[in-house]
Amino acid sequence: MRPDARSLRALAHPLRLRLLGLLRSEGPATASGLAALTGQSSGATSYHLRQLAEFGFVVEATERGNARDRWWRAAHRSTHFDLPPDADEESRAMGEQYLRIVADAYARRLDAAISGLPTLEEDLGPGWDDGFTMSDLPLRLTRDEAVALVAELDGLAARYRRDDPETRASAPAGSERVVLQFQVLPVPHRPGGTGDLSHVSTDDLTHDSTGDLTHDSTDDREGGPA
Repeated sequence: MRPDARSLRALAHPLRLRLLGLLRSEGPATASGLAALTGQSSGATSYHLRQLAEFGFVVEATERGNARDRWWRAAHRSTHFDLPPDADEESRAMGEQYLRIVADAYARRLDAAISGLPTLEEDLGPGWDDGFTMSDLPLRLTRDEAVALVAELDGLAARYRRDDPETRASAPAGSERVVLQFQVLPVPHRPGGTGDLSHVSTDDLTHDSTGDLTHDSTDDREGGPA
């Protein structure tokens, strides 16, 4: 789905983004079920689900509903967001707000993954700590090379099995949910370094599960699935 500025306003809310993500990752649910997962009241989740439904992000799962429970499911597997250079000021502000909420969700997911590292092998099994990495690699690219890099990373991820609640049962034994997060960040030149994000680089280092530092990298991001 590619939302316009009006529908993006409905999605630019932390709880709504989380509810949509849960419906995509876990399958259909009720407002009460989502309330239990998010720590919110069922009244709050019900309200935000209706807002998401108004703009086409979720729909009723009528095959599961009954007189007492109203079930919801995600209307689409991903959200694609592109902000054109000639977008008006309101659209740009809304797009930035949406991206900041997505970035915050990515940061919280990464923080949770780091917190889980000490017990990762205990939780998932031997060797799973080798499946964790964090990377930071500044490059010097042309525009076309940067665009090609994004396409190549998308293509590489597409070679692997998607985690979909409808096909999860058919995945090979021993498979677990693995989330790939990546960002490609063009850095505008600022004389004197002011505002140059490359100055917060961690010196081209990747952190792997053993604690060694070596060279090596949600479905919500600008220009791609979310």
